Amino acid sequence: QRRHTITSRVVVLTTGTFMEGRIFIGEYDAPNGRRDEPAAIGLGTALRSKGFPVGRLKTGTPARVRKSTLDFSKMELQDGEEIMMPFSFDYDSIHRPMLPCHITWTNERTHEIIRANIHRSPLYGGKIVGKGPRYCPSIEDKVVRFPDRERHQIFVEPEGEGTEEMYLNGISSSLPEDVQWDFIHSIEGLEDAQIMRPAYAVEYDFIDPQALYPSLESKLVENLFIAGQTNGTSGYEEAACQGLMAGINAAQKLKGEKPLVLSRNEAYTGVLIDDLVTMGTQEPYRMFTSRAEYRLNLRHDSCDQRLTQKGYAVGLQKQENLERLQAKLERMETVKELLAKRRMGEKSALQTLKMPEITIADLEAQMPELSSFEQPILYQVELDVKYEGYINRQERQINRFEKLESLVIDALMDYDAVEGLSAEGREKLKKIRPLSVGQASRINGVRNSDIAVLILHLDRGGRHGK
Repeated sequence: QRRHTITSRVVVLTTGTFMEGRIFIGEYDAPNGRRDEPAAIGLGTALRSKGFPVGRLKTGTPARVRKSTLDFSKMELQDGEEIMMPFSFDYDSIHRPMLPCHITWTNERTHEIIRANIHRSPLYGGKIVGKGPRYCPSIEDKVVRFPDRERHQIFVEPEGEGTEEMYLNGISSSLPEDVQWDFIHSIEGLEDAQIMRPAYAVEYDFIDPQALYPSLESKLVENLFIAGQTNGTSGYEEAACQGLMAGINAAQKLKGEKPLVLSRNEAYTGVLIDDLVTMGTQEPYRMFTSRAEYRLNLRHDSCDQRLTQKGYAVGLQKQENLERLQAKLERMETVKELLAKRRMGEKSALQTLKMPEITIADLEAQMPELSSFEQPILYQVELDVKYEGYINRQERQINRFEKLESLVIDALMDYDAVEGLSAEGREKLKKIRPLSVGQASRINGVRNSDIAVLILHLDRGGRHGK
């Protein structure tokens, strides 16, 4: 906007909701990516002019209310886990205050207020054209789409220990502030709520992620990496994992080294990125466990076993972290050996733990030596033992999956030179340019017969379409 030119050998583009962003609160709208934060105007237009496939999406956020003005006695208490398991493997326990959530519900009065003012919603007045998230619709969307529902659940969540702001999860809205004031105060426990920040919708430009390689590098401009909501996702974790991978691969590119691409059987990040670059999205994409075929292998407690070595290879993990992982694996094996040696009636403790009604805590009461092991160690051993049969079966499926993934396709493959492909299959392969037969098999419109032709072509030495 100020006509500066900034050059860089590698660029990572993460525009969030700011690319041509516009927020909506009833009749009010403004060129913002977040309320009171100016949008990146002109960026989407410039990318369109250079041939990038740019579309329009919409998301929203609920109002924030002041904690001290809420009546929690009218709500249902939702405590967190009794034992907080750390996400990081750098420590074994967490010692921080536990802040509970609460649940309340909308009611018929809430719905009447919304229905009476639906004409003032930019969503239903035609001002918003972008597609919104399927799995977390606004409260006006819920009221219109599910007229038979007498109430909708609201999670009242603390924003943090050092703030009075409470997040009303479940009632995002783009209705005017006076309407928000009325329907929020119609809800039990929120009758006297002070609204600290209003709810609003935001519409923004995104880039079709099918224009990216699995490394998140653009197919149109070399050395440009794109991540986050710019790629059509919705949600904090979805954006964060892409930013991490784009940053890693931008650094790999600068070093002249191969990109790090996580597979679908290694991480949910791998599932998300593969879904995006292979199938694209026409609505805000959320990551669900149901999207992963190999989710038994993608447990959070075992991700260090899958990913620490990869992190070390790109300079993000230290030697001591590899040693700590090795020590953890040895301690897990020690616990399994103790369970295998200890008899409990006609069975070993290991066999006993496979019974659905028996937990590792039950065995601890009879085997005090287990108390010398950290809770994350015991937790993972319990899951390993209970799901062993299912995990072994999934490993066989993964072996078949990896065979197709190992059949590499050159990004410059001349699909017009491959005889026997269906017309639709050829068109989709030329658009997506998959980097393996496995990825090609997941493209909508590519048939099993197309995959067979591809494998035969590659076996004949046609990796470059020759």
